[in-house]
Amino acid sequence: MRRSSVGWVLGAGIFVAALAAQPADAQQRYPSSAGELAVETVASGLEHPWGLAFLPDGRMLVTERPGRIRIVGKDGRLSPAISGVPSVVARGQGGLLGLALDPAFAQNRLVYFSFSDARSGGNGTSVARGRLNEQGTALTEISVIFRQMPAVASNMHFGSRLVFDRTGALFVTVGDRYSQRDQAQNPANHIGKMIRIRPDGNVPADNPKKPGWAPEIWSIGHRNIQGAALHPQTGQLWTAEHAARGGDEINTPKAGLNYGWPVISYGIDYSGAKIGEGTAKPGLEQPLFYWDPSIAPSGATFYTGTAWPGWKNSLFVGALAGSMLVRFSIESEKVAGEERLLTHIGERIRDVVQGPDGLLYLLSDEANGKVLRVRPAR
Repeated sequence: MRRSSVGWVLGAGIFVAALAAQPADAQQRYPSSAGELAVETVASGLEHPWGLAFLPDGRMLVTERPGRIRIVGKDGRLSPAISGVPSVVARGQGGLLGLALDPAFAQNRLVYFSFSDARSGGNGTSVARGRLNEQGTALTEISVIFRQMPAVASNMHFGSRLVFDRTGALFVTVGDRYSQRDQAQNPANHIGKMIRIRPDGNVPADNPKKPGWAPEIWSIGHRNIQGAALHPQTGQLWTAEHAARGGDEINTPKAGLNYGWPVISYGIDYSGAKIGEGTAKPGLEQPLFYWDPSIAPSGATFYTGTAWPGWKNSLFVGALAGSMLVRFSIESEKVAGEERLLTHIGERIRDVVQGPDGLLYLLSDEANGKVLRVRPAR
């Protein structure tokens, strides 16, 4: 298990002091272990964008937290809001959140999205799917395939990343709702869990079958997973999870296992109080990596392109509080090194996706949010 802290030397040998010494005119050019990176704005004017997915023709679908899905053209122009999106509870951390295309989107045009919706007793994370019309203007045949239960009167910790695995099952991350963190250890409900369902909402036959576990639950003991991606070689799910003050984690959630929250944690509460029983306990999984202090990790992707050959199969994670992009070199199922990139970008990085051109695309979570493209500097 690796730990990251302030002042730690980056995995590529780049020092924090060296980054701080960059000239003022380098704000759009950033050092890295693979040479200078250029960051350019593809689109702006998005209100707190949250999830990004590339359509087969190279355009992008983007969710905005207030409740809109837009298409971003290759020229950066934003479409009007796509119709058919259900009403969302856009308060606090809630709203329209994660996004994924069906693996067979080219044939069925199905789009999956997560959102916070109102219920009796509060609200919760739901997942719906709909069919994008050929014109790209509307979602039709909307159906809700999952609702996190029970509802909670909270505007915090919705999780909300969506990832299809190689069998076609859908992983859904849901948070502990902040006020209900002890329920992350209760396998009978959806609070603080990793969910795995079929595209129609049914339960896969190979989900864990453990006494007392709800059938759609894959793993328990999670706080608030906001980054998730499949390893391109192994197909294993990797996640980036928010902790409180310190202790953000990288995990590889396995079927039927308990990842400890809030019994164990490498962080402390916002008040400064101790959380749980310490950092380890028999029967509870350890993270592969943790940050102290926290960076608030968000969207994640594995790199498989050719623009940076030395970064093949690296895991990239955006950071909100940290306002940067983090690259992990991976060896087997271990974190071999951390490299902090774009540390002076000044943007909360909500999502990171590899484009069909082999470059990296970022969403900045701001009132005037942007789609940013990262490429090798010429």
